[in-house]
Amino acid sequence: MSELTLTVMRLGFLAVLWLFVIVAVQVIRSDLFGTRVTQRGARREAARPQQGARQAPPPQRQQSGGGRRGRNAPTKLVVTEGTLTGTTVALQGQTITLGRAHDSTIVLDDDYASSRHARIYPDRDGQWIVEDLGSTNGTYLDRSRLTTPTPIGPGSPIRIGKTVIELRK
Repeated sequence: MSELTLTVMRLGFLAVLWLFVIVAVQVIRSDLFGTRVTQRGARREAARPQQGARQAPPPQRQQSGGGRRGRNAPTKLVVTEGTLTGTTVALQGQTITLGRAHDSTIVLDDDYASSRHARIYPDRDGQWIVEDLGSTNGTYLDRSRLTTPTPIGPGSPIRIGKTVIELRK
């Protein structure tokens, strides 16, 4: 091999080695400071559906809800246990995603939560449905593990790891 080829190979190997070191440092940094970024993202994501959902869903909700369902329908989702205790998300007819992923509506900083753990969405009758999205540790509604999309009523606890969420009026 020529001296030039050997030098180019050494520099290439050195560049790959430094790239590996930089990526490793970024992963360690995100593990150390991931909680702060997650909380900011959760606030931003929790505020975003409220703004975007004001345009289209309310007219549909009023048409399909009627008088009785409008009074008895839950209006907010409240975290009652876990690291996000006290967090409230207004129910505006949008789908709410729960998990560790940064693009979830409620970002759970919980070792027992999957990145895409569960979702809560309204059906055509105005009733809210909770669905487990194939999580490893499961989603529980009133102490029973969900296997299919299940309707939920106000006050029924939804447990994901150490986090408990309820629909409230």
